[in-house]
Amino acid sequence: MLRIFDVTPTGEDSFTGESDGGGRRVVDGTQLLAQSIVAVAKRFPDKEIRSARAIFSRAVDADEPVDFEIDVVHAGRTMVSADVAVCQNGRRHAMVAVLADLPTPDVIRHHAPRPDVAPPGEAHRNEMPMTGRELRVVDVVDVRSPEEVGPPELYAWLHYDPIPTRTDLAKALIAHFTGHLSVSATMRAHDGVGTSQAHRTISTGIMTVSVAFHDPVRWDGWLLYSHESTQVGGGMSYVRGQVHTESGELLASFTQEAMIRPLQADHSAIPASARL
Repeated sequence: MLRIFDVTPTGEDSFTGESDGGGRRVVDGTQLLAQSIVAVAKRFPDKEIRSARAIFSRAVDADEPVDFEIDVVHAGRTMVSADVAVCQNGRRHAMVAVLADLPTPDVIRHHAPRPDVAPPGEAHRNEMPMTGRELRVVDVVDVRSPEEVGPPELYAWLHYDPIPTRTDLAKALIAHFTGHLSVSATMRAHDGVGTSQAHRTISTGIMTVSVAFHDPVRWDGWLLYSHESTQVGGGMSYVRGQVHTESGELLASFTQEAMIRPLQADHSAIPASARL
């Protein structure tokens, strides 16, 4: 087992923490996913990260050190699998299963085409601050607003400057955004419900994220993140998505499960038609 100590949400291989709406600074679940990808890539520099699946059990405090403990499950000639335990103050907060391999020549190849949506220049700028990142959402002015009603899907253009040259950091950067709009995509189909209510009248939280990378992961210009919510009910939602380059290459596919539940016993703030 390899232990990587004191990995805090600052520095070359990480991203910034965010507030949970109650004044507490918590680390994005997908930041932990991204950092786990980098940790395993550093452990096996001769392999390519192929996929990662994270389960988030507890929130991580952005003001406290985080330990990433790597348990190598299998290390073969071409395939590697490892479990990463994300720990803080001696407690396990998340688990990330990572698969890495040596890419081989194609036997067959195809990929899903890029959705035919409005280009970045016609999309709406949305504020979701991160140094070096610009976000524009197709057909939606404010992804957090309860008044933005439409199909349970969202298409987001992202531009990064700079784009990482290291493959592991490029994949970590792609993974980092996979959880940011999934709950908003789910809520968009329900009038009067939006992520602006999160941590106020509705309790939301990412529970799992899976991402698969389709080598090679290289791009310039804009990336298109497509989100489709296929189910919500019983307090949980399920979203699947894809990441395409502006020219149409499919770089990654992802899924997310999230908790969407009433925050208080009094549900009057949530329209009856949208209650879980």
